[in-house]
Amino acid sequence: MGIPFSYIVRNLWVRKVTTLLTAGGMALVVFVFAAVLMLSEGLKKTLVATGSPENVVIIRRSAETEVQSSVYRDQASLVASIPEIAYGPGGARMVSKEVLVLMVLPKRGTGSPSNVTIRGLSEAGPALRPQVRLIEGRMFRPGTSEIIAGAKIAEGFRGAGLGETIKLGIQEWKVVGVFDAGRTGFASEIWGDADQLMQAFRRDSYSSVIFRLSDPGSFARVKQELEDDRRLTVEAEREPQFYARQSELMANFLNVLGTILSTIFSIGAIIGAMITMYAAVANRTAEIGTLRALGFRRHDILTAFLVESLLLGLIGGVIGLALASFMQAFTVSTMNWQTFAELAFSFTMNTGVIVQGLLFALLMGLAGGFLPAVRAARLNIVDALRSN
Repeated sequence: MGIPFSYIVRNLWVRKVTTLLTAGGMALVVFVFAAVLMLSEGLKKTLVATGSPENVVIIRRSAETEVQSSVYRDQASLVASIPEIAYGPGGARMVSKEVLVLMVLPKRGTGSPSNVTIRGLSEAGPALRPQVRLIEGRMFRPGTSEIIAGAKIAEGFRGAGLGETIKLGIQEWKVVGVFDAGRTGFASEIWGDADQLMQAFRRDSYSSVIFRLSDPGSFARVKQELEDDRRLTVEAEREPQFYARQSELMANFLNVLGTILSTIFSIGAIIGAMITMYAAVANRTAEIGTLRALGFRRHDILTAFLVESLLLGLIGGVIGLALASFMQAFTVSTMNWQTFAELAFSFTMNTGVIVQGLLFALLMGLAGGFLPAVRAARLNIVDALRSN
């Protein structure tokens, strides 16, 4: 027979102050652990959500990002002429020749400089991004020095608000609209006409060509044809996968940082749990002797104390995750290490973060309770009863 679970729970309740303090220490560690994981997930979700599965990105072969890429005008025209490109509602081909440049702009309030992504699009460019919608003003007119800014950029940078004027390259540009791009990387960009921006920045080539396939299932064949064409020297990738790669470096760094910090903090939490459980063994020596005298075996005692410690960890994990869930209301703005541009993203909690947080908390509880549980199980019955 085993020791009833209700007995274990009552022991935690009797020592509720100590239980809450120990669980609170574990909760803080789980909070840090979960917050870092949420940052990593938020970054991945932001960049993956930036892409549409039907869209294909064409950049120069071996280029990691659009910033590093260069697609010459004749190459872009060849790509834009392939028959597999879909047609939009008005009969226009869904293809956009785009240019991407980085521009240092001062932030509102502090005036500190930061890189901002400036994207030049062809006329079909906005239609290729259905997740983007105007919330103020209007769309820029092709062939003019008009731009629209993502909501995060409009709020955070001087000259990027609706009706304001900003100098990009050798021209002055007027912000005629502000757009919302949800939780995607486009929210951290400024958009304008591709040809006008190329003139302003004295660029003679595009950065990329984006198009939508009429049949998404033909991607592998189209990719092979484009990459085998010696006139092009380009590579093709589905948009979600392309943007997912942009998150790898930063996400890996956050994961490593989170693991290091959580490991350091968890040592303190494990020591706290161990002290708590050793104190519980010392205070309940006679009780343990009574349980042994009633017929409970050593492994029953060991199991009971381990379950008690795991419950401490579980309580701490639930509290820590509950606190971390409030971080979803905050947005972080940092530099994307792949593109060196400002990127705004939010903390994101999902099932993976919850499961990892709870497992981490249970691991701390197990590590903190194992040695005290072994000590309790090894107590001699007669000596334990005499301790009273």
